[in-house]
Amino acid sequence: MLGLAFLLARVVRAAIARAVALRAAPPGVSLLLGRIGAGLTILFGIFVGAAIAFPSINAADLFSVLGIGGVAIGFAFRDILQNALAGILLLLTRPFRLGDQIKAGAFEGTVEDIQVRATTIRTYDNCRAVIPNSDLFSDKVLVKTAYDKRRLTMRFDIGGGDDIGAAKRAILAAARDAEDVLGDPAPTVRVAELGDDKVRLDLFVWVDPPRRVEALDVIDQVLVSAKAALALAKSDPPGPTRPVGSKQWDERAGDDRTRADAGGPASPDGRGYREAAPR
Repeated sequence: MLGLAFLLARVVRAAIARAVALRAAPPGVSLLLGRIGAGLTILFGIFVGAAIAFPSINAADLFSVLGIGGVAIGFAFRDILQNALAGILLLLTRPFRLGDQIKAGAFEGTVEDIQVRATTIRTYDNCRAVIPNSDLFSDKVLVKTAYDKRRLTMRFDIGGGDDIGAAKRAILAAARDAEDVLGDPAPTVRVAELGDDKVRLDLFVWVDPPRRVEALDVIDQVLVSAKAALALAKSDPPGPTRPVGSKQWDERAGDDRTRADAGGPASPDGRGYREAAPR
C-alpha cells in the first residue's frame, strides 16, 4: 500500500506541475505545489495502510491524533510555517519577480531568488540580504523596476537675483542633450522654493530602462551639462550678498560706537569713532 501511495504521489506531482504550467506560473510555484500535493498523498496512503494493517484502529482516532499533532507542530514551527505560507502567496501573486530591483526596509537591491522561507536580494554594494517572506508580504515594498519608465528628480539652486527663465532654459537644454533621457514624457523644470538669496528648481526627466545604474549615468550626464549651461547663462550659485562675518563686525562696531558715545573706550583702531572725553 505504501508503494502505491508513492506511485500515486508522483502522478499527483506531475499533474499539479502540468496544471500550474498551463497558467504560466513561475517554475518555483509548480515545484512547491507539486511537493505539497505529493506529501499529502503519501500521508493519506499511510493512514489507509495503517487502517488496513490494524483493523482495530479507528480512522477517526487517526485523524484526531493528526489534529492534535498538527496543532503542536504549528505552535512549534509557527514562524517557519508563516514564512512558508507567505512564500507561497508571493509566488502566486507575484508583486515582484526575479531580476526586479526592490527596496524593503533598510535593504535595496536586485531579487535573486524567492524561496519558500525567505527571499534573497543582491544589494548594490554586492552583499546578499536574506529577508523573511512574512516581512515582504506584510510590510511595504517599493518595486523600482515594475514599469518600463522611471522618473528622476534633480534639484538646482540658483541665486535669488538670477533670471529664472534663463536658468530653466539652460537646465532643459542640458537634460534634452543627455543620451538616455526620453523625449516623451518631455523633461520639465518647476520652481520648488523661493528664498531671499536663492531659488530652488526641480528637474523631472524620464528614463528607460529604469534600472539604477542607468539612472545614475543619466543624473551624472545631466548635472555635468547643466553646470556648464548655467555658467553660460550667468546664473551664479546662491550665497550671502556680503562677506561672511560682516554682520558680526557691524554688530561689534555698533557696540563700540555706543560705548564711545557713552564715554567708554573706543575701538583699538579708532576707525570712525571719537575718543572718549577725559574725566
